[in-house]
Amino acid sequence: MSVEERLQDVKDRIAKAEQYSKRSAGSAVLVAVSKTFEADDIRPVIAAGQRVFGENRVQESQSKWPDLKSETSDIELHLIGPLQSNKAADAVELFDVIETVDREKIARALAEEMKRQGKTPKLYVQVNTGLEPQKAGIAPKETADFVTLCREALGLSIEGLMCIPPADENPGPHFALLAKLAQECGVEKLSMGMSGDFETAVEFGATSVRVGSAIFGSR
Repeated sequence: MSVEERLQDVKDRIAKAEQYSKRSAGSAVLVAVSKTFEADDIRPVIAAGQRVFGENRVQESQSKWPDLKSETSDIELHLIGPLQSNKAADAVELFDVIETVDREKIARALAEEMKRQGKTPKLYVQVNTGLEPQKAGIAPKETADFVTLCREALGLSIEGLMCIPPADENPGPHFALLAKLAQECGVEKLSMGMSGDFETAVEFGATSVRVGSAIFGSR
């Protein structure tokens, strides 16, 4: 299959999962994960109509996305990888959505940069639903307090929650937990699901799914 055919296949599968779950068409947005791929690999996907993309690293994104965004004005770029505080300025400058706010230091750095630059990227809090020590994210039981801190102490508008379930576990309970936390925190967006489980994520209420290899192929 060509990259355009793989993109359409993923879109069709999302649409079927929405229909199966009795959700409205288009309620789950596809974030095409283009990390490690060059600009010339991404352009055909843009040409096929995809406008929402995800990247893991700020520095890698800076090497390709300013040009790609200048070529296509309505791109929405998501940061879906860990963010270091010394990259906060670059992240605020380049990204439209930052999904990996996972500690107070990062939240404060983003608040300062957003004020300084006069830019307001949408922000998601990353939740470590599996409490994995090697993985970033706020512990589930600390999520509500952290969202309150971001909102009330730092003046940040938290739009959603994001998670990456443990690779060796059934993702369903993790998606259910994230949906429950979002309801408790009063956030509307749920970023969950990747190439291997995005249809399950749609069934559990994902408003965006992050799909890379199913579109671009293996890295």
